[in-house]
This record gives sequence, C-alpha cells and structure tokens, in this order.
Amino acid sequence: MRTSRTLAAAAAVAATVAPLVYAAGQQASTGTLDAASRTQVIDGAIDHLQRAYIFADAAEKMASALRSHAAKGAYDAITDPVKFAETLTAQLQEVSKDKHLRIVYRADGLPERRGPPTPEDEARFLADERRRNFGFERVERLDGNVGYIELLGFSDADEVTEAAVPAMNFVANTDALIFDLRRNGGGSPVTIRILSSYLFDKVVHLNDFYIRETDTTRQFFTNAEVQGRRYGERKPVFVLTSNRTFSAAEEFTYNLKNLKRATIVGETTGGGAHPGGVRRITDKFGIWLPNGRAINPITKTNWEGVGVEPDIKVESGQALRAAHLAALRGIRETATDARHREQIDRAIGVLEKDGSRRPFGSG
Repeated sequence: MRTSRTLAAAAAVAATVAPLVYAAGQQASTGTLDAASRTQVIDGAIDHLQRAYIFADAAEKMASALRSHAAKGAYDAITDPVKFAETLTAQLQEVSKDKHLRIVYRADGLPERRGPPTPEDEARFLADERRRNFGFERVERLDGNVGYIELLGFSDADEVTEAAVPAMNFVANTDALIFDLRRNGGGSPVTIRILSSYLFDKVVHLNDFYIRETDTTRQFFTNAEVQGRRYGERKPVFVLTSNRTFSAAEEFTYNLKNLKRATIVGETTGGGAHPGGVRRITDKFGIWLPNGRAINPITKTNWEGVGVEPDIKVESGQALRAAHLAALRGIRETATDARHREQIDRAIGVLEKDGSRRPFGSG
C-alpha cells in the first residue's frame, strides 16, 4: 500500500490499495470558473465515482444528486474554485456519509501522471518524511516506568524503521506503553504493521482491504521478525484517541481493540475506514476517491461512519492522565517489590493531585 507521496504520485497509485489518509487541503483560489469548467469537474467526478467508488449503488445516488443540483442551477453563481470544491464535497458527503470522499482543488495544479513516481518524486517524499520524523513526534519514559509514543501520522516510507525501531527499543523495558493518536489524521498500513509486530509474540492477522475495481482483497499480518526487541503481548498497552483521530490511526486503534491487545482511552474517533487516493479530473481539480473498504478479520466489518469507541471515555485533554493512571494502577497490582510499589504510589499520588490543575498532556 502506497501513500499519496505527492499529488502526482497519488494519481498513479489510486487504482490500487491506497492509504487511509485525509484528503489534501484546498489552496487559495486563483482565477474564476465558467460554466464549461464546472460541467467538466462534475462530469469527471461522476465518471470516477461510477468506475471506482467502493459502493456502486451509492455512486449512482451521488451522480444523480450532482446532476439534479446542476439542472436546478445550484452551481450557476459559483465562480470561486474553492467554494465550488467545498460545495461539491458537502453534497457528496451528504449522500455517502463518507468523510474521506471530497473534491480537491489545487491552484498550483494536479500533474497528470501515467506511471510510477519518478526518482525525484521519491526523493522529495523521503525528505519530507524525514523532516517530520516519519510521524514520530515524541517518545518518552513517564513516571512509574510507562512508555509513551506520540504519532502524528503513519508513514508509508520503508525508511520509517529509522524512527520506529529506536522508538520501540527505547520503550522496550517499560512496564506499560501508551500510544498517543489524538492528533493523528491517518497514513499507511506500513507503519501499522511494523508497530503492531512489536506487540505480539506470534504472527497475527490485522486487517483486510477489499478493492472494488479489481475485485481483490489484500490481507495484512504482523511481521514474523522485528528489528531490536519485541515489546511482547503480556505488558499492557493503551491508545489515546480524540474525535480528530482518523483513518489509519483508527485502523491501528480498531485492530488492537478487537485483538484485545490495547485499552482505548479518550473520545470516539472520526469514523473513516475507506482507503483511496486522489484522482485527477482537470489540471487543478481532483477527487479523493475511496475505492476500497476495510474488513476486520474478527468483526467482519469496520469503523466507517461510527468511529472507534474508547474503553475509558474521557475528554481528549484528559486522556493521557487517565491512561497513565490506569497503567500505574495495573502495574501496582502485580508489583511484588515493596520499593517498587512505593515508587508507583508516589507517581499515582502526583497524577491524582494534578487532576485539579491543567489537563495532563493537553498541550
């Protein structure tokens, strides 16, 4: 599975299994739209929907809705490209309820690409990923020997091991581990598989993706081997969520929740389970088109439209404190050394006292 390394690369891979990520943001408008341009965008969007949207019946309903709006003159007064893209997006999502699906406008253009990313594309992508440290924002050891990893995204780069392996080795000796996905909008199964592999002692079936266009299903399992030390499946793991946690971040959460490998703490997630990618309509307009659906091997369904419900429900700003306390109390129950128990008790006391102050981990 490949991520939208650039908008050009995304167009090349959208027909295959693309990652669970937010669509590219709109840019400031340049120029104005005429009737012919609006019609071209609408017709192009309908064509992509009918050929590839994961649910054929929903694609037809969306096509009918757009044609009906156009026939009633709903777009005649819209000359601003961004407003037009936002209007079409709202109308498509009103019918589909699919938060991934949207019309994308890029003032600097959506390059047409018929082949794989060039070496230059790959180099730019890798440079960008390294600048953002492949999504690894913070790795810490909290009081009471609890590991903490904050991820802002799930990288598609094979080189993600540059950050993932040191992070998992750093927390290998902790007694519990917290993954913070409260600001994570998605990414790729590449990192999901790598991180999940550290949390189990054997190979585990994580998730499947069905692609309508090719009528194929791709299965994802943990890796048989990991670099460095496994965290193992006996020590407790917590995942922090917010209503901004979306897409691939939800998959990681949903997988571990249903495998009973993690306790989820925070808010119900955003509810986006359909993989896809950007497809070019014109030189400046595209459609972020979900062309597949996730199928969990345990539930036989996914989190689309409903999100992942936490096991411990708290406001996202309180999630780290709640998870840290839960982890410490769990460690305290199994601690056999008196000195160790005293250390845990002190850490619990500090967190309980701080509960009346600024929400722990909120900033």
